[in-house]
Amino acid sequence: MPKTTTTIDHIADFVDQTVTLSGWLYNKREAKKLSFLEIRDGTGIIQAVVGINDVDEPTWEAARSLTQESSLYITGKVAKHPKKDEYELHVSAVETIQIAADYPITLKEHGTGFLYEHRHLWLRSKRPWALLRIRSEIIHAIRTFFYEDGYICFDSPMFTPSAVEGTTTLFPVEYFGDTVYLTQSGQLYGEAGAMAHRKIVVFGPSFRAEKSKTRRHLTEFWMIEPEIAFLNLDENMDLQERMVMFVIEWVLEKCKPELEILERDISKLTAIKSPFVRLHYDDAVKLLQELKPKRQAELNTELESCDDDERKLEIKREMDELGSEFAWGGDFGAPDETLLTMQYDRPIFVHHFPRAIKAFYMEPDPDDERTSLSVDMLAPEGYGEVIGGGQRATDLDYVIKQIESHNLPQEAFEWFLDLRRYGTNPHGGFGLGLERTVAWISGVHSIRECIPLPRTIGSVYP
Repeated sequence: MPKTTTTIDHIADFVDQTVTLSGWLYNKREAKKLSFLEIRDGTGIIQAVVGINDVDEPTWEAARSLTQESSLYITGKVAKHPKKDEYELHVSAVETIQIAADYPITLKEHGTGFLYEHRHLWLRSKRPWALLRIRSEIIHAIRTFFYEDGYICFDSPMFTPSAVEGTTTLFPVEYFGDTVYLTQSGQLYGEAGAMAHRKIVVFGPSFRAEKSKTRRHLTEFWMIEPEIAFLNLDENMDLQERMVMFVIEWVLEKCKPELEILERDISKLTAIKSPFVRLHYDDAVKLLQELKPKRQAELNTELESCDDDERKLEIKREMDELGSEFAWGGDFGAPDETLLTMQYDRPIFVHHFPRAIKAFYMEPDPDDERTSLSVDMLAPEGYGEVIGGGQRATDLDYVIKQIESHNLPQEAFEWFLDLRRYGTNPHGGFGLGLERTVAWISGVHSIRECIPLPRTIGSVYP
């Protein structure tokens, strides 16, 4: 009978039919008269059963000779698994394309260093496969949200003449005899787009030369940066909240198998509802001043009774990171964000940060010259900041003074100052870190897992 070529994600449409799959051997188990082949084709994994009495000798030998990651065509009848909500293939033919050499990533445990050195191959394993599919769906959700809300996609340049934020985190590049820099953010150029189209969104890579090795940092990462004319701070938070709720609901609907592979506790996601908590920076500081001593006392008590050396090291590390009492005017570190977010079952907004710790372009608070019209969204479960944003300064003289006080070259920002000279208006936006968002929604520890080929202070290979 004629054979139908399909993919594993559509296999349920072909029960009791003979189909041909193209893919790779993920794993196999062998008995005297049966071979159980796990076949992956990029869309999923299916078990293929080869019986010695059901196939000819060349097919039996072809199945037995397959090594991990060998490529093949495999033909058989699709059957519903008798006990599970799964399907399997009862094989009638195997056509080998290539017998793979000894595959370095076996199904045993491997160290993270080894896995990242072989990231180009590790991508085929279940965990990174699931994470990158969730990443893709989050991108799709974000693009859909902004497209349906009337935003224009605005592509900003990767080469910039100067810093957007701190000058110490720039990557210099030789550019036809001049020095330019890889972009830290598309936000400034997004402002130009907003003055033309009112509502735009920049989506692209950003580069930060931070000498940080934490689980929350990459030197190359992706940001989603909407910018909107005539937007105030409250409207900015409303927009962020709507977008995040849209993304969470999208992932819960479309990524059930991937979340199961990652063993994500989806009750943490389904519990998230609007409205999100909104904390003034002053109130967040007071809360931290209450929480930090309590947490230090809890850790001290645990340390005194702990017999596990590894746990002792973890406790001491957390105590060191918590540090002393939090003072007004400081920026939040990862432990501070964790303490704050562990108090709530949903994201929280912290707004009105001190001007001194925010970028030069942030609008000052008209009611308190010490603070700015800025906001960070902190994700629950200790994941910390996933979004930073606020209103942009509009007064030409103020922005010029800010550029001077940050030791930035004014000539590199003349185009940016033009936006204040010609039709300035209240406007704002934010930047969402894609990898941090993927890590939070997927429930994984490190954002290095949330990008196909991570770039860090210690690695640019592969």
